[in-house]
Amino acid sequence: MGQQQLLLIVLGVIIVGIAVVVGINLFNANAESSTQDSVVSQATNIGALAQQFYKKPESMGGGGNSFVNFDTTHVRGLGKLLNANDATFSIGAPSGTPPAIAITGIPTDYAWKVTTTVYADSMKSAITNQ
Repeated sequence: MGQQQLLLIVLGVIIVGIAVVVGINLFNANAESSTQDSVVSQATNIGALAQQFYKKPESMGGGGNSFVNFDTTHVRGLGKLLNANDATFSIGAPSGTPPAIAITGIPTDYAWKVTTTVYADSMKSAITNQ
């Protein structure tokens, strides 16, 4: 009877150990997915500011149908958005496209990046490995 009880205790410990490992893996996967959603959302917010800048006339401090001067000196509050807690964002021009800008968000803890391409009337986000 003693060996059977010992076997059941060992089996129980193994099952609990496996459950803990699976729980940790699920938690980490959920944390990464949440970070991806957050970085895409922040890039979309920056993209919305870029579209506002593009459509606003130059006489009112906008781009006048251009993304050329969309930066922290011409858009108030953009600096805080570019240096978020969970990612760092940069703004550049994608090659071979109509008037557009590319917003790249690189998270601090993961090996992927979010690139949001912003056009005058639309935007597209993609998550890729670095």
